[in-house]
Amino acid sequence: MSKALTLKPDLGYLNLNSDQALYQLNVSQLVEEALKNGEGTLADTGALAIDTGKFTGRSPKDRFIVCDEVTEDTVWWGDINIKFSPEHFDSLLKKVTDHLNQEKFYVRDAYACADVSYKTTIRVVTESAYQNLFAHNMFLRFGEEGLPDSPEWTIIAAPSFLADPAVDGTRQGNFSLLNFTKKMILIGGSGYTGEIKKGIFSVLNFILPQQRNTLSMHCSANVGKDGDTAIFFGLSGTGKTTLSADPERGLIGDDEHGWGKDTIFNFEGGCYAKCVDLTEEKEPQIFNAIKFGSLLENINYFPGSREVDFSNVEKTENTRVAYPIHYIDNAILPSIAGVPKNIFFLTADAFGVLPPISKLTPGQAMFHFISGYTAKVAGTEAGVTEPQVTFSACFGKAFLPLHPTKYAELLGEKMRKHNVNVWLVNTGWSGGAYGVGKRMKLSYTRAMITAALKGELEKERYNADPVFGLQIPEACPGVPSEILQPKNTWEDQKKYDQKANELSQEFIANFKQFEAFASAEILASFPKVVENAS
Repeated sequence: MSKALTLKPDLGYLNLNSDQALYQLNVSQLVEEALKNGEGTLADTGALAIDTGKFTGRSPKDRFIVCDEVTEDTVWWGDINIKFSPEHFDSLLKKVTDHLNQEKFYVRDAYACADVSYKTTIRVVTESAYQNLFAHNMFLRFGEEGLPDSPEWTIIAAPSFLADPAVDGTRQGNFSLLNFTKKMILIGGSGYTGEIKKGIFSVLNFILPQQRNTLSMHCSANVGKDGDTAIFFGLSGTGKTTLSADPERGLIGDDEHGWGKDTIFNFEGGCYAKCVDLTEEKEPQIFNAIKFGSLLENINYFPGSREVDFSNVEKTENTRVAYPIHYIDNAILPSIAGVPKNIFFLTADAFGVLPPISKLTPGQAMFHFISGYTAKVAGTEAGVTEPQVTFSACFGKAFLPLHPTKYAELLGEKMRKHNVNVWLVNTGWSGGAYGVGKRMKLSYTRAMITAALKGELEKERYNADPVFGLQIPEACPGVPSEILQPKNTWEDQKKYDQKANELSQEFIANFKQFEAFASAEILASFPKVVENAS
């Protein structure tokens, strides 16, 4: 028996029986446990494939924050951050731990934040072995000699436990509860592992800006050979993971980062990548990371085989794989780099209006950061048949316990201090809206980002977009000049004007909720509505 199995922590503070715990199992042991429990199967690559059950994604309406002295006057309460009583939390905590005490469970100590000056220790207690493997892959890993005596935060996840809404104060049987006083996250009724990952992200989004003046960010990040860091903000489907996975640059991380005094650092120790339509040609780094130790979620095999059919979305479009970051060849370890020289806001504009690349002023950068625009198109979510305008504040509204302007102010402060270039990149449509135009070629987007990173766009002349005021370069190496001005790619330029006005009005309407908090510089960055467009 390994040393890790014998050094069981005292779980009395959770009312859990330590004798029931399988503590700090290694990858092979966790995979063996999962197979023995009937939790999944091994794909032909050696990855463990499991189904998360009823929930194949997060359930935002069932995420609650305990309202008490710590949170009452600081949390941005509303439809994202929903109040939950301390009494109901305590009652559910006892019920969940009583439930876990009836059988074996899995315990793992890990931590978040690769910059050790921000290290946040975490104990993860899970009902299933696959959830514990997920925690091993996604959080930063201790050596046996570095295990903490008492972690700062505890996560308890019990998928088979269902709450009684009439008694427990939940909306339905599943729940994800954050308690900032007790420093606990309690998850029940859902086997979707993303609830574990995003629970800690929400915690750091609350703590770091307030206590450390550190900007927490829903972004990917990479660094060049000369130490030039770049960060990529973007909602699902915009290319955040794809564009940061550059073989010429080291990967810092693909999803969650902090911007401290002198560093950009990954919160995590792994990646949680989408798998839909994955191929080795399109995403070689992700494809080759799917091996023993990786965790595949909700995929399907080709009939009669253990070969994954990445195009099969019968269970969900949100198929995923979780793997340690060192499964990526060019990962930077530890996942830390200097402050960024370039920031990219990625948007998949299905209306074909925004330029493929443009440079933002600080005021425009804060406006677009708070807006967090993209468009959902058919196939990205159940029920979406036409392009839908989507705004998510700071490109991560669902995980922000504080008001979005808090994060925007920190971004503006750090941008000015370090004189960072900020670019808006449209990975969406050109030559017309979705259904008429074509999706921007990935090769062109990569060329534009490369030119920005190399400083080549600094040499170009710029023209201002009349509606959005964005500075558009007249030329870019490796990209046809005619596609840089979006209006010129439309056959009917009057229709372009109409669509540009429509999108401008959507931006303005969305920003009304933040207008009272916005500075004059941000307000001056509003897009215009061209009166004579018809």
